[in-house]
Order: sequence, then structure tokens, then C-alpha cells
Amino acid sequence: MAHGTSGLTLQQLRYFIEVAAEGSISAAADVLYVAQPTMSAAMKDLESRVGRALLVRSTRGISLTDDGAEFLGYARQVVEQVALLEQRYLGRPPSRRLLGVSTQHYSFAVDAFVRMVKASEAAEYEFALRETRTWDIIEDVRTLRSELGILYRNDFNRKVIDKLLRDSGLAFRTLFLARPHIFVARSNPLARRANATLADLEGLPRLTFDQGANNSFYFAEEILSTLSSEQEIRVSDRATIFNLMIGLGGYTISTGIVSGELDPEIVAIPLDVDDHIEIGWIGHAAIPLTQQAERYLAEVRAVVSEFGVEVLG
Repeated sequence: MAHGTSGLTLQQLRYFIEVAAEGSISAAADVLYVAQPTMSAAMKDLESRVGRALLVRSTRGISLTDDGAEFLGYARQVVEQVALLEQRYLGRPPSRRLLGVSTQHYSFAVDAFVRMVKASEAAEYEFALRETRTWDIIEDVRTLRSELGILYRNDFNRKVIDKLLRDSGLAFRTLFLARPHIFVARSNPLARRANATLADLEGLPRLTFDQGANNSFYFAEEILSTLSSEQEIRVSDRATIFNLMIGLGGYTISTGIVSGELDPEIVAIPLDVDDHIEIGWIGHAAIPLTQQAERYLAEVRAVVSEFGVEVLG
């Protein structure tokens, strides 16, 4: 593919960001009130100028190449900086805020998201929060469907997770270390205990988040996933797992950070095991975060700090 003779334009970057967000040239053209042939020509010209394929075109729509995913990160940076310049020096109103976050099923991640949205200065915004499977979190961030992801690692899954991140051009950055806890309903007899042992959990239904086709022990959201359990129930969302804690007296293993506002019927009890949970965020290794993503991480750190947990990094 030949390199173009002149530079990139802001309009091309804005078009490209919209095409990536919509997954379709025609849908992006509709959103921006541009004729589809104009949008299609702009994308071909953009690829010509940068000298590499950014988009994969198919009957199902548009997806990004690896170069396209990296380019999208930089394009977002440039467009956001221009919006800040216009806001500061031209008196423009704050631009439409954009951010996608993919996370394992943590209430602190939702708490922080709520705070970020409430604190947003923008009259218009488009935020996405996806509580999803471990593999899908990594894939979301790799393809920049989400700018960042939140997940855990420990000594058991570290090598597998780190290799997958490395192969995807992503990096893990630690937020905090958590002592393992069990989450149980307030009505559970264990809820009155100062701590719990693995022996205390025998005979109770173990509740875990289903990882779908990638249901490897290494992608489990719960530590000690290889331990056998006579009663096990897999679920797909936090509301269901909390309902089963209340209805069936089940438990799950997590960080110990549970929101009193979002989950008032659930309590966290320290689990007496020699292990820890390292919670971190993942993003593209070579792409700096947008300001909105930094704001979200600041809210995560604030929420976690209120539980007396030391924030790292």
C-alpha cells in the first residue's frame, strides 16, 4: 500500500473513531450525517496515508486490524487533546465523553463507574461498563472495544494471564493486593464469624462465574478454582450470584470489597488461606490512557482506599 503525500486530518481521525465504535461504515456515516461513499473514501484514503491496513471489511461489518486497534488509541488521544484545547481557549463546551471499561464482577468497579459518571462535566457522554468473562475482557481491550479492563491474577494464573496479555500487546498494572474473603448472605451462620476456613465451606454450594468456552481454571475469577466442591453452581452475573447466596446459603471467594449501597445483604468474611489476590487494570502497553480513563481509575483507587486497602502504583 502506498504512502500518501500529505498528513492526516482531524476529520479523518473522527471518522475512523466513529467507524470503529459502530463497527460499520454505513452506520458511522449515518451518525455523522455523512454520505456513505464519502465515509468509505475517507477510510481508504486514511489507510493509504498511514501505509497499512487499519480495517477488516466483511459482510458482517468492520473490525480493526492489530494496526487499526493501535491507531485507534492514538486517534482518540489526539481528538481528546483538540477538544481540551478548544474548551480552554475557544470557550467551547466540554466535549462528549467516551469510555469503555470491561471488568470481572467486582462491586468496587461499579461503584467507581457510578462516581465517574456523576462527576462527569460533559452534557453528553457515552460510557460503557461490561461485566464479562476473563477472556472477553482481554479481547475487548485488545480490540479497543474497551479502553481498559479490570481483572485479577495470583501465583496460580499469573503465567497464563501474562502470556496472553503479552501476546495481545497489553500490560497489567497493579491497583491493590487483597486478602481472600468469602462473600455470604447476612443470614448465613458464617456471616457472624471473624474468619472462615476451607473446612467451614464444605457442604455449602460454591458459586462461581461461568467462563463459557474458555472455562479453564486459569481464567476463573475465583482463587482456589482447582479445589473440588460437591456442590457447584456457575452463574453469569453478580445479581444472580448474590441471590443464590441469600436463597441457597452459597458462597463465592473474592476481594472482600463489597459495596454496602449496592449489595446491602452481602458480607465479606476473611478466608484463612495462604494466598492473595492482585487486582489490576490492563491496557495497551504502547498507548497512553485518555483523561476519562484516568478519571475512572482515580475513582477506583478512591473507592478501594475507603475500605482501608492500600492502593499501589
